[in-house]
Amino acid sequence: MIRTLADAVSRRVPGHRLAMLAIAALASGCAAPPDRGAAPVPPAAPPAVIRAADAGATVPGWHEYFAEPGLQALIAQALANNRDLRIAARRVDEAAAGYGLQRAEEGPTIGAQARGIRYHAPADLSLTRQAQTAGAQTAGLGFSSWELDLFGRLRALSDSARERWLASEAARRAIELQLVAQVADGYFSLCELDERLALARETVASRSESLRITSRRVEVGSSSKLTLLQVRTLLTQAQSLVATLERERAAQVEALALLAGARPLLPEPLPRLEALAALAPLAPGLPATLLERRPDLVAAEAQLRASRASVAAARAAFFPQVTLTGQWGSASAELSGLFESGSRQWLFTPSISLPLWDWGLRARNLDLAEARRDIAVAQYEKSVQAAFRDVADALSARHWVDEQVVIAGDALAAQRERARLARLRWDTGSSSFLDVLDAERDLLAAQQAEVQARRGALAARVALFAALGGGTTVSSSSEPDHVTP
Repeated sequence: MIRTLADAVSRRVPGHRLAMLAIAALASGCAAPPDRGAAPVPPAAPPAVIRAADAGATVPGWHEYFAEPGLQALIAQALANNRDLRIAARRVDEAAAGYGLQRAEEGPTIGAQARGIRYHAPADLSLTRQAQTAGAQTAGLGFSSWELDLFGRLRALSDSARERWLASEAARRAIELQLVAQVADGYFSLCELDERLALARETVASRSESLRITSRRVEVGSSSKLTLLQVRTLLTQAQSLVATLERERAAQVEALALLAGARPLLPEPLPRLEALAALAPLAPGLPATLLERRPDLVAAEAQLRASRASVAAARAAFFPQVTLTGQWGSASAELSGLFESGSRQWLFTPSISLPLWDWGLRARNLDLAEARRDIAVAQYEKSVQAAFRDVADALSARHWVDEQVVIAGDALAAQRERARLARLRWDTGSSSFLDVLDAERDLLAAQQAEVQARRGALAARVALFAALGGGTTVSSSSEPDHVTP
């Protein structure tokens, strides 16, 4: 409807002044982007994996959630030195500057000007047929081509720039939250590797002693060389595991160094996983709270509002542009009389322009803005769906990984007893060393699996912390404080 009215104006169809006022009212109404529509969200989180103890819990900030001092120091180091976070912060400054530039377009540019002219006219060009020498001196204040935003075009462009600024700030917070989660997960991985290394080294020491004892038995003829080779095989397997874990630990330290932006500040020794397991309970809450809490969703919503404001600006381009040019000052033929009485000079030039034929430029610009708006709608809906999948996956992982920890503990206890009995039966000659070989191998695997299960439980809680927004509330109606347009 608006495009039809605008086309009527462009074809200079005679109309009543009331029609023009109606067009202006419609245009100003389109300048304000509408609120977001209904989001594709579930009515609640999966009830099967929500614990009753979490019903009244909230999502704390990372300072409260990750209370271990070594981890807190490492996160603080990463937040201060991570290069991706620095780039995101500069993106916010860039968007804020763009918003300030767009806001400046709404006001007139006022400037001072002084000019002096001196010229000589020959006799054949003079009305008096005599050579003349004359001059003019002017000074004043003025503005030029100040557009009156009657139809909301500049206001819509400013709204679009502001929403992109807010989107960049929310994107920075999303990167910050992701960085916190990555650092915590990497720290827990390093603690896991240290604990697994300690178990593997204990196994190497125990099997080295077994190899020494078996070698003495072979020397005195109480044991066979086959048994000695079997004991040596157990030792080399444990030594190979130590080398593998050492390599993985070195790689994990370098990964933390990349996140921290420098050599990571790590306590010596690293805490055991049991000391890190006391994390606060987390509850998903209502779907609407997730939309307001997750910074990546706030960023997607701001991008959606920016695209809608761009559509409003493209629609307003169909209406006339009214500009003003004015100047006030003093003029005189001589510099000495520039500011004397009677030298006042002023200029006021309003103008209105409307392209009658632009080969579809404005229409195609509107089509482009509408296509980008539709893309932003789909991207927002996709972000919402992905966010709720993250929460559902994290809740499910937390539930089932806790079950795995219990099962892994029971399996480890059973393998310890099996290895003890197998060793006892071999010592008494009731069984072959193959039983001991299998039991010792399975015991080492069970020890490693139990540590990995406990670390998996911590990783599930980190994933849930990030999926729920990490206790960071980003309001879409508030602006960052560090820029004043």
